[in-house]
Amino acid sequence: MGVAVGIDLGTSNSCVAVVRNGEPMVLADSRGRNTQPSVVAYGHGGKVIVGHRARRNLIYAPQNTIASAKRLIGRRFLSDTVRRIMGHTAYEIVEGPNGDARVRVTGKVLALPEVSAQVLKHMKELAEEALGEEVDRAVITVPAYFNDHQRQATKDAAKIAGLECLRIINEPTAAALSYGFKQGKRQHIAIYDLGGGTFDISLLRLDDDIFEVVSTSGDTFLGGDDFDYAAADHLAELFQQQHGLDISALRTPRMKLRDAAERAKIALTTAEEVEVRVPSLARSPAGEELGLHAVLTREQYGRIVSNLIQRTFLICDDALSQAKMSNANIDHVLMVGGMSRIPLVRHAVGEYFGKTPYTDINPDEVVAIGAAIQAHNLTSDDDDGGSVLLDVTPQSLGVKTVGGFTEVLIPRNTPIPTDSSKVFHTAHDYQTEVRVGVYQGESRMAADNELLGQFVLDGLRSAPRGEVRVRITFEIDADGIVQVEAEDIETGTNRQIRIEASSGLTEEEVETMRFDQLGF
Repeated sequence: MGVAVGIDLGTSNSCVAVVRNGEPMVLADSRGRNTQPSVVAYGHGGKVIVGHRARRNLIYAPQNTIASAKRLIGRRFLSDTVRRIMGHTAYEIVEGPNGDARVRVTGKVLALPEVSAQVLKHMKELAEEALGEEVDRAVITVPAYFNDHQRQATKDAAKIAGLECLRIINEPTAAALSYGFKQGKRQHIAIYDLGGGTFDISLLRLDDDIFEVVSTSGDTFLGGDDFDYAAADHLAELFQQQHGLDISALRTPRMKLRDAAERAKIALTTAEEVEVRVPSLARSPAGEELGLHAVLTREQYGRIVSNLIQRTFLICDDALSQAKMSNANIDHVLMVGGMSRIPLVRHAVGEYFGKTPYTDINPDEVVAIGAAIQAHNLTSDDDDGGSVLLDVTPQSLGVKTVGGFTEVLIPRNTPIPTDSSKVFHTAHDYQTEVRVGVYQGESRMAADNELLGQFVLDGLRSAPRGEVRVRITFEIDADGIVQVEAEDIETGTNRQIRIEASSGLTEEEVETMRFDQLGF
């Protein structure tokens, strides 16, 4: 068998690591770069490039270059989130045959797991070149607040890329595993994970080699991309003030401004101000090329993004409340994700928790290292058995009941793997079947939650309402994947659903997309 690695499949950047001689190490490419942009560019003739080379295409061929695919993976096309994403992308987002969001590039419609699979394949090949060995298995990380659709889509991406996904683990949990590896720590820690597209906060209890998640909360639409959009909007306003032209609705200028905003953000991590120059954004009525020249200070940037930072603290409030803890109970705060490098963010986090954040770990690499440690634990023959991870389900799970309400069977922050059953009675006279709709989310109304799947249990005895009883059982495995069963208590007849097609792809579709089957 080949080598098992850990992969942080990030929104903006991805990273791969492995454990060698008992110690984790990040694997770099041939130029010594430890992270790779999660960008896939499609050219004519089916040519695909990934990573640093692909990132350069964002400005010159944005309609054929997919960045931040992680924000779309596992999403339904008609969701509000996808509508918001459409306003920021140069490539076309379309509806797939199963209602999932897909992308159209170079005239071809691609499922998002196919796009993410290109990134995973790139990381697999990078690792094989660095190690000189075949890599065929991986532990892959996802945001803690990813729902079942998104987790399953990530597993599908791994399969398409030719990787056996050993386990899906949450990014904050992986970071905690890296932080506490062989340290024998006994403490409560908060993982503040602000990445390129998502924000998660997880509170964990560390007891030697036992890592127990107490609670988690997050937002899968709050990250570095949103900081860049906010700064780009500010730059567009400056351009309008300078030249009297509104370019906010023009795709190519918008992509240039977003790129400039990201570069300015990075520069402001070490400088108090940065000069922003973006040539050739538009033409004047007289045909003159117009560009932007401005100075952006750290203080100005802070005002632009302050509301985004405050949104993270509302989520921290929720996680602490769920755990029945206060800031005083937290021994250390770990900063994870590229956005946690921003001095403004670090200062605000220190103010919120009342303690200086722990920044001795590399925020871009710590998640991949934790995933590699878990991959090692799952595949090695070490006598010590490795670390024990006790994770939770981030969102409540339930079924739709009469009136359109959600009846929760497994509340959020329940330790996984887990199962739960509840007995329901028929709601109508002479009802011979029940339709079981499986929902994930915190709203009392099912329509406001995420529909994971539905199935029908038929053949029930025709009887007055309330006489026939049906037992609904939910099971969640260690990857956070859900299986639901409905059983007619009287006859023992049952139906079940494993939420496997929830990525928008069937098993048959995934098989046909596999790169090793296609000869890629």
